[in-house]
Amino acid sequence: MNFLIENWIYIPAFVVVITVLVFVHEYGHYKVARLCGVKVDAFAIGFGPELWGRFDKNGCRWKVCAVPFGGYVKFHGDAGVASDASDEIDDMSEEEKKVSFHHKSLLQRTAIVFAGPAANFIFAIVAMAILFMALGQAQTPPVAGDVLAESAAAEAGIEPGDRVLSVNGAAISSFEELRRTVLVGLDEPLLMKLDRGGRTVDVSVRPHIVEEIDADGNVQRIGRLGIVSTGREFVKHGPISALTSAVDQTWFITTATLKGVGQMISGTRDTKELSGPLGILKMSGDAAKRGEGLLDNALSLFNFMIFVSISLGLINLFPVPMLDGGHLVFYAYEAVRGKPPSAKAMDFSFRIGLSLVLMLMIFATWNDINKPWVKDFFTGLFS
Repeated sequence: MNFLIENWIYIPAFVVVITVLVFVHEYGHYKVARLCGVKVDAFAIGFGPELWGRFDKNGCRWKVCAVPFGGYVKFHGDAGVASDASDEIDDMSEEEKKVSFHHKSLLQRTAIVFAGPAANFIFAIVAMAILFMALGQAQTPPVAGDVLAESAAAEAGIEPGDRVLSVNGAAISSFEELRRTVLVGLDEPLLMKLDRGGRTVDVSVRPHIVEEIDADGNVQRIGRLGIVSTGREFVKHGPISALTSAVDQTWFITTATLKGVGQMISGTRDTKELSGPLGILKMSGDAAKRGEGLLDNALSLFNFMIFVSISLGLINLFPVPMLDGGHLVFYAYEAVRGKPPSAKAMDFSFRIGLSLVLMLMIFATWNDINKPWVKDFFTGLFS
């Protein structure tokens, strides 16, 4: 019973994260569809039996369903939630065709599909910008307070007091930027410019690769430089600099995620680092418990939500049928060939895409099940 009392927040935190981000994603599709004159038949959060619903003045059924793992927008003319065309679209009246998704121009259909992932990126950027203006952006000056013996930094000749100016030509303004660059750059030499007492020094550093076990039991291979940071500070931004910093942060998370995926494919990074729904549940709960009080907990969960929003937007752009990116590939084909792929090719592609998505979900969930925290969690739950 004590275990349940101490960890009750996990499922509500998970539901809040998924519900908000799915709503943001699907509302992006919905809003641009309405701007393009498309009738929306249904806007659903979750799948399965409907728990609550109502019709709006335009005939759209807004509903919350029992299984909180995603959602969908069903456009007029769709056969199902995957936005495949209904068999009856050719028999529609002229009035129905005017509001049918599948009778809109290629540019309009592309905009509607792209709007979902775009909404996730916009949400992350706006949310971060607001935090940077209201609370400030936490950062540490990129100065070596100390250099660990026998570390990569020591081997390269970095000294205490050195300030990192740039890495591989990219300016570094905080220790966090430096750390992120080092973490994702496995087996890659870093060309660094340092400020040492007013003069510029060039060094080449190859970070040591180490394995760390995080709080969720994941074994991660990361780069380590071996310098210790100095004090921490919060820098408040004005509207322009907040927006610029938020865009930079979003861009970094996006490129780092893509780099991580590439490293998994090449074998440089262990695929066991991939997390599924159970992992998101665990991380949502951990984020909601991380602060000192209710406000800190909410901010921690909000920061986690920002990261997941970027990941959700990026994953949906992958060129896999069933995902938004798969639809965009079909539209690119249509733009080049002047006609869409055949119905048979589309059906086959969607079957392949569904199989890939299901296999990835099963693999990620299997990774979660084999992590130590899962055993501890369910042991505590039923003890």
